[in-house]
Amino acid sequence: MMNEPHPLDVVAPARIAQLVEEVAIRKAGLGFIPTLTLSVLAGAFIAFGAMFYTVTITGSELGFGPTRLLGGIAFSLGLILVIIGGAELFTGNSLIVMGWASRRISTAALLRNWGIVYIGNLMGAVATALLVHLSGSLLAGDGSVGLTADMIAANKLALDPGEAFFRGILCNILVCLAVWMCFAAHSVSGKVLVIIFPITAFVALGYEHSVANMYLIPVAMLHTGHIDVWAFLSNLMLVSAGNIVGGGLLVALVYWLAYVRSSGR
Repeated sequence: MMNEPHPLDVVAPARIAQLVEEVAIRKAGLGFIPTLTLSVLAGAFIAFGAMFYTVTITGSELGFGPTRLLGGIAFSLGLILVIIGGAELFTGNSLIVMGWASRRISTAALLRNWGIVYIGNLMGAVATALLVHLSGSLLAGDGSVGLTADMIAANKLALDPGEAFFRGILCNILVCLAVWMCFAAHSVSGKVLVIIFPITAFVALGYEHSVANMYLIPVAMLHTGHIDVWAFLSNLMLVSAGNIVGGGLLVALVYWLAYVRSSGR
C-alpha cells in the first residue's frame, strides 16, 4: 500500500516518510570532512539568499505586505541552492529525527551531525558576511543597502527571548515542510516550486531562521563596526532551539507517528 502510485502523480506522503528516513541515515553516517564541507556551502548559500533579500526590499515602495512577499521570494534562493546544489543545512537536518525515532540512528550520531553542520553553517555564513562587507556591496544604492542590513539585524536583536524562540519554531515548520515536499517532486522545477511558497511565507511572516541570522547579524555588525558577540550568540541559541522544536518535533516526529510508527516498522 505504501508504494502505490499517488493519484496526483507525486510521491505519496507515506513514501516520503520512508525516503526522509533513508536520507537521514545516510546523512548521519556521512564522514566528517564531507559533512563539514557541505555545511560550509549551505551557510554560504543561505547567506546569498539573505543578501538577495536585503537588496530586494531596499527602497521598496510597494507597502509592507507586498515588500515582504517579494523579499521572501528572493530569499528562497538560499534553500533552492541547498537542495538543488546539494549541501547540509542545520534547519533541514532537523528531519533526521525521523531516523532517530525509529532507533536507526543513535542519539550520539544525531547530535554529531547537528554539531558539525551547525558549526559549518556558521563558518560559511560568517565568511560570506565578511566577503560581502569587504566587497563594498553594502554601499550599493548610495549606502541604502547597508542601512537595510543594519535595520534587519537591529530588529532581530530587539526580539525578546520568547519571541525569538517561538518565531524559530514557526520558521522551521515551514522550512522542513519545504524540504519534505521536495521529496514529492519529480523534477528540478517541481522542487524549486515547492520551496518558494513555504520559504516566502516564513520570511513574509517575520519568522526566525538560525542560519540566516548567522549572516544577517554579523554582516550588520561588520558594517556598523559594533561587534556584540553575546547579543549575536543569545539570538542564535534561542532561534536554534526553536528551529529544532519546529522541524524535529512538529514536522519530523509528527510525520513519524503518522506514517512510520503506524506502519509497524
